[in-house]
Formats: sequence, C-alpha cells, structure tokens
Amino acid sequence: MTVGVVVSTYRRPGALDLVLTGYADQTHPPDEILVSDDGSGPETAEVVRRHGARLPLVHVWHADRGFGKTEALNRAIRAASADYLIFTDHDCIPRRDFVETHVRLAEDGRFLSGGYVRLSEPTTARLTAADVTEGRIFDPGWLGEHGTPLGRHRLRLLSNDRHAALLDRLTPTKATWNGMSSSTWREHLEAVNGFDLDFRYGGLDRELGLRLLNSGLREKQVRHRAVVLHMHHDRPYRDEEAIRRQRERRRAVRRSGMVRAEQGIAQLDDDVETRVTRFAGASR
Repeated sequence: MTVGVVVSTYRRPGALDLVLTGYADQTHPPDEILVSDDGSGPETAEVVRRHGARLPLVHVWHADRGFGKTEALNRAIRAASADYLIFTDHDCIPRRDFVETHVRLAEDGRFLSGGYVRLSEPTTARLTAADVTEGRIFDPGWLGEHGTPLGRHRLRLLSNDRHAALLDRLTPTKATWNGMSSSTWREHLEAVNGFDLDFRYGGLDRELGLRLLNSGLREKQVRHRAVVLHMHHDRPYRDEEAIRRQRERRRAVRRSGMVRAEQGIAQLDDDVETRVTRFAGASR
C-alpha cells in the first residue's frame, strides 16, 4: 500500500511552509504529497520548490479563476499515484504520527474521519518552524502558555493511543468527511467522481462523504487519534446564503442516494491553464 497526502492551498505560503515542515518529520513518511493549489502565486511555488528538495512533492496548480477548491482537489486526485489518500489543508499542522495513524487504521470499505485542535490568533502568529520540528506545539501546557487554553480539547492531544481509541468510541460526534483530516482509498474517490465541482465554500467535504456513504462505504471515527493543529485565519469569503443552499443540496444527496458527482473528475476542463510539477521522490 502506498500513501499520499493531499494538501489544499490558496495564497498562504507562510502557513503552507509550516505544514510541509510537519510532513518532513513523520514517523511514516508518505510516498507522495500533492499540493492542490487553487491558483496561488510565485511565493507558494517557491515554498513548494524549497521543500521539494527533501520531500516527494507534486505541485498541482491551475490558474486562479475564483473559488475552485473542488476543481483543484480533483486535479490532485487525478495526478495521484498512491493507493491511499489522506486529505488536509494548508492551515493544518500534522502531529508526527499523523500519516502513520491514518495508515494503521485504514480499512477496506471505510473512510476515516480525523480531528483537529483550533489554535488562537496569538498562538498562530508566533509559530515557527522550530516549534513544529521540536514538537512542542502539541504539548497542551505549551499551547496554554502561548495563548491557546484547550479545556476539554486537550483530550485530542493524548499521547496514549489506547485512551484516544476509547474516546473515539465514546464520542457522540458523528464521523464525517472533513477537509482537515480524512482518508480513504483512491479507487473509492474515483468511483464517486471526486468532489462536486459546483460546490463552493461550506459543505463541499461533507457532500463528498455523503456520496461515499451512498456508495457503500462506512465511516470510522479517529478524531482523537489522527490529529492536526488548525491555524487561525479569517474567512472573508464566507457566504451564509450559499452555505444554506449547499446544506439543502446535501440533504438532497442524502435522500436520493446519489453516488457519482454529475460534475467531478471526469468533467474537469482540460483547456484551463494547469501545471503539475514533480519534485524529489515523487512517484510519477
């Protein structure tokens, strides 16, 4: 089994730098890391190039034509060679065991739903690459001292896998596909035609998860075991009316049993300006 990590990004090179730093120190190094780029500029390309000297990076870029995250993600799926794909974002720093945990808990006929701890704005602003490589950012005490008191969320940073597994069994939170920490086999994503190209911000990940469930997959809760730290950022693009409409669309998908996206991987526009750049160790 080969494993790939899909990291979605758009014009946050500083955050992406910290995230890729986290993937350089995994206990189970991924076979490829696909940076799914929705039209970022040269600053992002430089971050990818620099990390590509030591990581098996694939920079999958298309021209900026407005919000196109689902399109970028589908292009990354199409460019992937790994059997198993983990999905995350450019603002989510992985714990050292993140990839290992997804791989160890992977099951046929399942998708995994991981978890996150949200960092405060002051903590996010002071983060350095050394904080990531030395692992202190996953110390609840250190986070509290630097502006992110965790409360009950400190349970998501348990180092004891046995206790974390128990919490995953006991949590009332439903396991859903989320963009910060989810994974499944590439063939399952291809079978449902990937992400729905008509979706914008607000539910695009959950809609994919619903179609995976409709296809016969089952969800698996790993939110206390497969953990990332989510860096603070504003969301000026948030549109409450669009989110409401897309919530209705998700309900329709659930009711109808729809499996394949009508607009997905197979409908990608190949006339759009794109680049796929492979760096050291990339499998293709």
